[in-house]
Amino acid sequence: MIAASGLRWLLSAVFAVPLLHGLWSAAAHGRTVAPRVDHALHAVMGLFMIAMVWPWGMDLPSDPQIVLFTAGALWFACTAPLRVGSAGRARAALAALPHVLMMGAMAWMVAVMDSDDMASGHGGGSGMGDMPGMHMAGSSATAAMSLTGTGQRLTAVLLAVLLAAVALRELTRAFDLARTAPAVEPAAAGRNGVGALGPACHAAMGLGMAVMFVLLV
Repeated sequence: MIAASGLRWLLSAVFAVPLLHGLWSAAAHGRTVAPRVDHALHAVMGLFMIAMVWPWGMDLPSDPQIVLFTAGALWFACTAPLRVGSAGRARAALAALPHVLMMGAMAWMVAVMDSDDMASGHGGGSGMGDMPGMHMAGSSATAAMSLTGTGQRLTAVLLAVLLAAVALRELTRAFDLARTAPAVEPAAAGRNGVGALGPACHAAMGLGMAVMFVLLV
C-alpha cells in the first residue's frame, strides 16, 4: 500500500523492532502461557505490518488475518480481568486497552482493504488489492492507495490519533522505566517483563500503525 521505497524500508525497520522483541520474549525461559501468547501476537502483528507495506503483502489472504487479529483483540480484552494482581481491575483493563486497540485496528485495516472487485484480478476474500471506497494512486505517490469513503476516512483518522496517543504514552513509560532501571533487579525485571524495551516496542508499533492510517486518508 506504500509506493515510496524509502518509506517502505523505514516502516519495515520500525515494525521489525516489535517483531524481534515479540519472538525473543515469547521464547524466553520461565514465562507462563499467557505472556507467551501476548508476545507471539505482537510478533505476528509486526510481521504482517511489514508485509503490508510491500506490494507482495497485498496478495496475502485477508480472511485469516482478520480472524487472527480479531481473536487477538478478544484475547487481550477477555484476559484482562485475570491479570489483576495488585493493580486492581480498573488498571488491568486500562493496561489491556492499547493491545486491544492495536489488534482491532489491524483487523479493521485488513478488512477495509478486502474487496470483491480488485484490479489485480484476485477474487474477493483471498487477498488485498483495489478496495471499494479506495483510490489507487500513481506509483510516484507516497501511498499507493487511499480511502475515499467519508466514514472510512474519519475512522482512519480517529485510529491514527488513538495509536499516536498510545505510542506517546508507551514512549513516556519507556523513558520512565529507563531512568529507574538501576533500581530494578535484572533477574526480576526479566521475569516480570519490567524494563524500557517492552514499552519502547509498543511505542514503535503504535507510531508505525499511526503513519499507515494517515497514509490511507
